Amino acid sequence: MLAAALLLPLAPAPGRADPALDLGRRVFLDLAEPRCGLCHALAEAGTTGQVGPALDGLKPDAARVKAAVVNGIGVMPAFEDLTPEQVEAVAHYVATVAGRGR
Repeated sequence: MLAAALLLPLAPAPGRADPALDLGRRVFLDLAEPRCGLCHALAEAGTTGQVGPALDGLKPDAARVKAAVVNGIGVMPAFEDLTPEQVEAVAHYVATVAGRGR
């Protein structure tokens, strides 16, 4: 049982920030061009976009978000100006907060 617990990723301790989550939120709100919230509604981010799917209802996993950000999908462009770290962070952010509200 202890060995299995050692394999689980560590969650941030209460009161400590998750740097990847913080970066992902910044990418979602400010760094991606066009900004993600222009098209996507996401309660935690306070966005109400109506062009793309509402992420709270979709609740995509990180792999799905990453694929959409890297490759584009439908009218959504590929975000070629984001760094790999920014892509991973925004995928982590959306997968973590979608459906959880504010």
